[in-house]
Amino acid sequence: MILPRPGSAKGTDAMIGSMIEGLRTPSFQAAGPMEQFEVLPIIPLTLGNIDVSFTNSSLWMVIGVGLVIAFFFAATSRRALIPGRLQSVAEILHEFVANLVRDTIGHDGKKFFPYVFTLFIFILVANYLGLIPSVPGSAHQFHVFTTTSHIIVTFALALLTIGIVVVYGFAKNGLKFLKLFAPSGLPFALYFLIVPIEIISFLSRPISLGVRLFANMLAGHIILKLFAMFVTMLLAAPFAFKALAIAPFAGSVAIFFLELLVAALQAYVFAILTCIYLSDAAHAADH
Repeated sequence: MILPRPGSAKGTDAMIGSMIEGLRTPSFQAAGPMEQFEVLPIIPLTLGNIDVSFTNSSLWMVIGVGLVIAFFFAATSRRALIPGRLQSVAEILHEFVANLVRDTIGHDGKKFFPYVFTLFIFILVANYLGLIPSVPGSAHQFHVFTTTSHIIVTFALALLTIGIVVVYGFAKNGLKFLKLFAPSGLPFALYFLIVPIEIISFLSRPISLGVRLFANMLAGHIILKLFAMFVTMLLAAPFAFKALAIAPFAGSVAIFFLELLVAALQAYVFAILTCIYLSDAAHAADH
């Protein structure tokens, strides 16, 4: 491309026009910010009219579970009084979740520790796996995939949590579990206002729990992709624009480190809200 003469408005307009036209090429279209969330089949399978294909989302969930199992197997295979690095990390994670469950649910929380611990570790690993760069030149279906950026995954985890809350709540408290929606000690007239509000609030729990994790992962990865696109565009532009690539590159680095924090924070938020909801089920009769 020929650089425009200094002060030439037509030349500048032509340069900007060529950059915009470059965005319309297939190479840029293929690198759109939403393409990373596309679910693609790896092993096509159908069960009647139902698609049960093994997809890239399934692959990365299996990879995440496999890594967790491998890590804890390696960390606990040679247990010692003075722990090594892997055992220390495993013990820190164990104590962190154990204290979270104990402080939030109380004595009844012991039985829920395996579930909360599994939930926390699965979300944490899934979030961090999504931040690993894909291997250049690999097939799209084998690109790194963030499973928690899909509402169906996060909503399924949220529904599982609420299902456990409802089943355990009725199993322990019987019909007294319904006191969760009608706290004692209120004037009778207020129940007509409080009960509908509490029911709506309870029914919205799986929605808010699932959407919060999904939205944070989705938004963060879109922003990272956009900044990366800006860097690529500016580096492919004429020399006068190449220096501007420093700004989006610095922004992408900052967003990446922020995403490292968000990935851990969202796993913690999901786990602690799960503990709070389980605590409500455990102590519903006390309301």
